[in-house]
Amino acid sequence: MNVFRRELKAHRWGLLFWCVGLVWLVYAGMAKYAAYEAAGQSVVDILNQLPKAIQVVFGLSGFDLGTAAGFYGVLFIYLAVMAAVHAVLLGAHLIAKEERDHTSEFLYAKPASRGRVLTGKLLAGVVNLVVFNLVTLASSFYFIDLFSEGEEFGSDVVTLMIGMFCLQLIFFSIGAVVAGISRRPKSAASRATSIMFLTFLLYYVVNFDDALGFLEYLTPFKYYDAAVLMKDGLDPVFIGLSAVFIVAALFGTYRFYGARDLSI
Repeated sequence: MNVFRRELKAHRWGLLFWCVGLVWLVYAGMAKYAAYEAAGQSVVDILNQLPKAIQVVFGLSGFDLGTAAGFYGVLFIYLAVMAAVHAVLLGAHLIAKEERDHTSEFLYAKPASRGRVLTGKLLAGVVNLVVFNLVTLASSFYFIDLFSEGEEFGSDVVTLMIGMFCLQLIFFSIGAVVAGISRRPKSAASRATSIMFLTFLLYYVVNFDDALGFLEYLTPFKYYDAAVLMKDGLDPVFIGLSAVFIVAALFGTYRFYGARDLSI
């Protein structure tokens, strides 16, 4: 049995639905920018009238909203959240579903070690993340180009997609390690998703109050903030922290999942 191919096949329709939703989100966001421009309304003037708290909540500060690329920067946080939800659920489901669906005995009775099976599952998950990211990249290029007027945006979008892929890997590893540790497989996805949303809430808390900036190390969403990425590029410190976290989480997945008794 090839676990890698089995998992790719099992998740192909789910991945398709996520990608369709993603493309629609990119289209709808950039179409809104085009609608403002077509109506002769200045996006900058409209959004600058909003209270600062609202601008922070919707991530409107730090962008040149008079450009399609700047407007896309505002949209990016919603794409990042969508990617994070997909990644954390994927990581949790890949690891927990055998116990949840009571197929553990069938799978692990095959002539393959638990570690080998786990590796096949994780590799299939990474392929799903890559496809999701490439669809985001392609649709972003297409719709920004469609609604912009010859702007240069390629390097910004590529940087944002690299940041989003790092986010995907972080939350994928969170989903995997939570499922690997959990003795209640049905609750693994909800626990992992709760952690993801807690870090997202912390992202807004840090944005509201500069005095809480030291908390940015606790939320990956601040590692790859669109406004910072488009202005300064990727931060090597945050890239390093991401790598350490991902490796530690995956090590924990192998360690805890390989050591505990599985429910059948």
